[in-house]
Amino acid sequence: MVFLTGLSGSGKSTIAQTLLVKLVERSSRSVTLLDGDVVRKYLSSELGFSKEHRDLNIRRIGYVASEVARHGGIAICAPIAPYDALRKEVRAMTAQQRAGFTLVHVATSIEVCEERDRKGLYAKARAGLIAGFTGISDPYEPPDDAELVVDTATTSAEGVADLILGHLETEGYLRTAAAVELAS
Repeated sequence: MVFLTGLSGSGKSTIAQTLLVKLVERSSRSVTLLDGDVVRKYLSSELGFSKEHRDLNIRRIGYVASEVARHGGIAICAPIAPYDALRKEVRAMTAQQRAGFTLVHVATSIEVCEERDRKGLYAKARAGLIAGFTGISDPYEPPDDAELVVDTATTSAEGVADLILGHLETEGYLRTAAAVELAS
């Protein structure tokens, strides 16, 4: 499982989409993308944004992703996942399935995220119109156990996806590109 975490607008979804394409091209395993916004729409539409509801949402993502991994697939998760304890819980859930877990902290600054905010959510949160907005009126706890820390202000989504693929190869989760070419 590849689990991307970071602020809204940090680039998680773009990285996840790019990684999805690269993994489908390179692997015969099924690849499932669990994007935070899509999961909220289809699996967690009844949830709000309280800490309890955010925790439940991340548990759901973790459960589905660990099931994908248990059945031999690759799960890419891209929620905000602001709380460290829940990310650690998902890591443990994945380990129980004897599956790999790679945490990627998309550490793009809040200033850059605000500049990218097409929906104006940060402005609304700063104006007090949105309560409990991560990074403004609700905390984001940066991970201390991320396998990769990236910043999309300085590295493209393509570049980050390549870094993730390199990490997955190094850890033995994927065959190297050279091995894939030889097998073709």
